[in-house]
Order: sequence, then C-alpha cells, then structure tokens
Amino acid sequence: MSRLAERTGLSPAEYLTWEASQPERHEYFDGEVFAMAGGSPRHNALAVNVSAALLGGLREKGCSVLSSDQKLGVGRGTRYVYADVTVVCGPLRLQSGTTDVLENPNVVVEVLSGTTEQYDRGLKWESYQRLESLTDYLLVSQTEARIEHYRRGADGDWTYRAVEGGGRVELASGVTLDVDAIYSGAFSIEGE
Repeated sequence: MSRLAERTGLSPAEYLTWEASQPERHEYFDGEVFAMAGGSPRHNALAVNVSAALLGGLREKGCSVLSSDQKLGVGRGTRYVYADVTVVCGPLRLQSGTTDVLENPNVVVEVLSGTTEQYDRGLKWESYQRLESLTDYLLVSQTEARIEHYRRGADGDWTYRAVEGGGRVELASGVTLDVDAIYSGAFSIEGE
C-alpha cells in the first residue's frame, strides 16, 4: 500500500469504535488505519453512472445499490474497506455487533485513480476475493472508456475481461452494463 498509515496498533474493535466518531472515512488493514481521500469530479460522476446503471437493472431483482459510504468487512474481522459502489442482492448481512459493516456484497466497483490503482488491483482485490458472496468485481478507468471485469464462475474460479467503448459488461446476475453509457459525458468533467 503506497499510503502512510495514519494510526497503527489498533485492534479491530478499537478501530470500529474510533472510526465511528471520525468525520472522514478510514480503512483498516491488519492493525493499520488509512485515511480515505475524496475523489475527483470525474471519479464521482463515473461512480454515479455505474450506480444508476446497476440500480436500473437490479432493483427488480431485490438488490440494493450502495454508495461509497458503505463499510465492508473483508478479512474476517481484520480488514475493513470502502468501495466506490457496492451491490447486495437479498437481505443485507451486517457483521455481528455492528450497524454499518456489510459482509455479503455481490458486486464491488472501484473507480481507479493514480493514488489508489495499485491498491485496488492488489491488496484490496486480494481481500475482496475472500468474500464468498462476491460474484463480480469491476475496475473503472478514469483515463479511457474501459471497464475491467472479474467474474466468479460456478467453480469458484475468477475470469477476467477488459471491455472498452462500444462493449458491454455482463454481470453474474444477468444485468448488462453499456460501457458507452457509463462514460457518457465523463471526459468533459475534471479528472484525477
């Protein structure tokens, strides 16, 4: 992780208590706490466009589309992160003893930026793979019309596909995202 830890040596319980009183969001990795930076206008627009596309296709399937303020528990109580967009189909399952830590996301979306790309592709992706509920992981570029899609098969193995402008991303739920629609107007907005 390229960012410096803001705090170290906290137990998971100490982190959860401390973070609940903070005005900013912080991620927790094995005792280290990292502040989360805000996104650029383009980053935020892409996250909203993905959310809108997902909501349109998933609402009738009993799914919830959640914003970047949703905390995820990804390491059996040792890692807590925030994704740019999270989808849960069916009832939300919260970590025991918490009111804000989701344990069963089906789709996770990260909009890439220069400061987080390595983290989103590395440690964070490694952590997300531990979630049995996760079926789709999307990495959305800010510099070109490109969505990278990891999809879990019935055998538990992940397949990778990069989809560019003119293409479509098909999620395990059957919902299809049109790459051109996701990027509509995005490059006229200030990026990274």
